[in-house]
Amino acid sequence: MAAARPFVTVMVPMRNEGAWIERCVESILAQDYPSDRIEVIVVDGLSTDDSCERLRRIAKHDPRLRVLSNPACIVPSSLNLALRHARGDVVARVDAHTVLAADYLTRGVELLERSGADNVGGPMVCKGGGAVGDAIAEAMSSRFGIGSYFHFATDERECDTVYMGMWPRRVFETVGLFDEQLVRNQDDEHSYRIRKAGGRVLVSPSMRSSYQNRRSWKALVRQFFEYGLWKVRVLQKHPAQMSLRHFVPPVMIAGLVVGVVVYPIEPTLTIAVAVAYATYVGVLGCVSLSHGGRPAAVVRRFAALAAIHHAWGAGFLVGLVRFAGCWGRDESEPLRLSKLQHPAQQ
Repeated sequence: MAAARPFVTVMVPMRNEGAWIERCVESILAQDYPSDRIEVIVVDGLSTDDSCERLRRIAKHDPRLRVLSNPACIVPSSLNLALRHARGDVVARVDAHTVLAADYLTRGVELLERSGADNVGGPMVCKGGGAVGDAIAEAMSSRFGIGSYFHFATDERECDTVYMGMWPRRVFETVGLFDEQLVRNQDDEHSYRIRKAGGRVLVSPSMRSSYQNRRSWKALVRQFFEYGLWKVRVLQKHPAQMSLRHFVPPVMIAGLVVGVVVYPIEPTLTIAVAVAYATYVGVLGCVSLSHGGRPAAVVRRFAALAAIHHAWGAGFLVGLVRFAGCWGRDESEPLRLSKLQHPAQQ
């Protein structure tokens, strides 16, 4: 008799996702992985739309789905709440804007078993939708837009972090849960702790999914402003997690501000800043043109790339001010799952 496959817990943090949550959950429940070896835990951050009602209708027909409530309303605490209730030997995170390929969990479990990695995931394949949404999708999949390899991965390899993530349960017993001080960037901070402890993070195109990215300029700017803002807390906790590319956008924004302020007293510096910024604009234009398309599509692609860089950089600078009092502060270690009772023992 073949050994039973590992039991998998899929956790989905959610708030006001009525437009997407059914497609997400149904793609999880339709996996080709053995149906009796999967549970789905959706953690709701006090949604005010019909998200929970949609989930209740699904749960009536499929008891593998459970819905928990998280009054804290932020992603890391939702993930930790799901982990406290998870029965799985393997835990996977799925975002509510994502639809999984039918073999996603099968491929993930096989990759964990074959590689011995501590966290695995697939590329983030953005869906777009509409003229603006398509431009944002192209920008988010560009090497020039976002530097993380999982945004444009074509080969299986080790990397800094992955999209969503799939872990053996033991990782949360040794490295700890997600840091609830980080409203954003809690996933790459957790991946850094894995790698710091000697673990491996692996991305593989075999783990296929599609992600519905933002489809408005306002939503895009807000998303990346928050990423930049909370990256400051990651810097304060783990300076070695940062790379040179993280500092380029805030240095660019700061340089523009300085160039404007000092113009009356030091115009030469302002000219130097203008030349550097013009070079950036030129490179951005070349990247936007390289993907082809009509002039309007090129302009929107240019705007999406610029929005990502400027919003992230501005958020980082604001974060330096907002979290100025946190430098040198003793940081508590995230709680480890081993200190909590396993649901199977309750």
